[in-house]
Amino acid sequence: MKLKFLAIALFPLTLAACQSGDLQKAGDVAVSVLQQQNADKTLSAYQWSTQTGTAPKPLVLNFNDQDRLSIATSCNGMGTNWKVENNQIITGHLMATQMACEPKAMEQEKVASDLFSNRKAPFVLNLDDPQKPTLTIISATGQKYVFSGKMTPETQYQSQAEIIFLEVSPETKACTGVAAQQCLQVREVKYAENGVKTHVDKDWTLFYSQIEGFEHNPTLRQIIRVKRYEIKNPAADQSKYAYIHDMTVESATVK
Repeated sequence: MKLKFLAIALFPLTLAACQSGDLQKAGDVAVSVLQQQNADKTLSAYQWSTQTGTAPKPLVLNFNDQDRLSIATSCNGMGTNWKVENNQIITGHLMATQMACEPKAMEQEKVASDLFSNRKAPFVLNLDDPQKPTLTIISATGQKYVFSGKMTPETQYQSQAEIIFLEVSPETKACTGVAAQQCLQVREVKYAENGVKTHVDKDWTLFYSQIEGFEHNPTLRQIIRVKRYEIKNPAADQSKYAYIHDMTVESATVK
């Protein structure tokens, strides 16, 4: 998904600025108008997170472009529908899983409810730095929460992910890429519609890239689901793919 700031929308405001001699003011208005017009696209182009109280994990928001908001807390997952109207994020009834967790984690769910349960929540986007935008949302109790944005992989790589499954050996091996390093050993796995698992590769292969979000464990043999994104115009010493850990499908302790 590309963040598009349409130059044609700036023209009338720029012209008015020339006529009035107040270029800076018109420029500020133009940016504000464009940001609001593209607010829904901007919200879904980033993952938003903030720390709340003493919760062990951040509160994380994912606004997808199918009008679903997914909320990750330190305990339960939550979700609702969403849309942007009149500088407000409008949401419906919150659904959530029902795990019991420590009080500090559960308190964060109250924050999420105050922000997004049947709300018309006022918000402000700051896109001065597109790499580090902020989203400020006012809760039902009037408290402001500032979320930091990180580009989704789809935004960063301008492509949709290919889903692959990799079995990861508990043992790494010394290898040389750009420099000497320890490489994962992997082999690709396929799952049939009936759930039957087959190995595409019989032998282990050295994996020279990094899998974002995956932590290797030398005591476990794991099968992980990975999102693979093609990198456009990679550097000469760079892989043509970026890999992101999606979930761990299987794990077994190796003695």
